This record gives sequence, structure tokens and C-alpha cells, in this order.
Amino acid sequence: MAANGEPVRLERDILRAIELLEKLQRSGEVYEHVYETVDINSSPEVRANATAKATVAAFAASEGHSHPRVVELPKTEEGLGFNIMGGKEQNSPIYISRIIPGGIADRHGGLKRGDQLLSVNGVSVEGEHHEKAVELLKSAQGKVKLVVRYTPRVLEEMESRFEKMRSAKRRQQN
Repeated sequence: MAANGEPVRLERDILRAIELLEKLQRSGEVYEHVYETVDINSSPEVRANATAKATVAAFAASEGHSHPRVVELPKTEEGLGFNIMGGKEQNSPIYISRIIPGGIADRHGGLKRGDQLLSVNGVSVEGEHHEKAVELLKSAQGKVKLVVRYTPRVLEEMESRFEKMRSAKRRQQN
């Protein structure tokens, strides 16, 4: 039983684990490796369920899905050392599109190209215009607290879409 009195239901997680395991059969040793490292002194069924959940988490992370994390950067005259792209007007989330080599973000190491920007100093930028995120970043003083989630595949799709739009525009101009 879960803490709320509801029965624990792992079917969906187990089905996802099976789907991912089938997809990655060439890496078949992953489940066995996770099973051997799960430190649970319980029944084989509980251990297998924990292994399935850990395997799902490992594969999901490898596919570019991850949990949000907090990154704090000092705000200096040199800026924050990264660029963003996307926004409501482009029908896409706001992403870290570039980490400037040698800049604050690069030296700090907490941000990655492909991070989706979720909030700036506690203000959500999900579903917001690009300019709102820019204003929040520019107006921040002292430290800037960012909540981000690493989702590189979506950034790649977005960049590909923008490149197609640019190419189509160039063709129209010529």
C-alpha cells in the first residue's frame, strides 16, 4: 500500500520498462546490471519491481527525458554566458540554445545546451513569450536561480524546424 492508502500500481512502469528493454535489446545486460546493483533486502518480486523502475529511469534519461533541476548562476557585468531560443510566439518551449565558451554558465558547468528553461527566480516561463524570459534574465540581480530540464531531442527538432523555415525564406527571396 502506498502512503495514501491506495494500492501500488506498477503496471504502467513495468510496461514502459518492457517496451524500452525490447527497443534496446542490444543492451540487454542493462537490466541484469541494474538488478545486481539494486540494494533492497526484500522479496524477489519487490526487487524486480524496483529494478524495472530503475531501468525505466535509466533508459528515459538516456532518451533525453529528465527531472527538473535548479541551477544558480552569479549575475555579473559579463552576463550569464548563454543564449536562449523559442517561446510562445514560436509555438515552442524556451531552450538554452548555446553556452558561450568561457562564460559564466560554461565555467559553472550546471547548464547544458538543450536544457528547457522552466523558471527564472521563481517565475515560470513555461508557455511564455521569448521576450519575457529575456526580461527576467536581464533584470535579475545578484544570483539567478534557474529551473531547467534536459530535453535535447526537442531542441534538435526545434532547430531543424527553424532551419527549414529559414531555407524556405531564402528560396522565396531568390
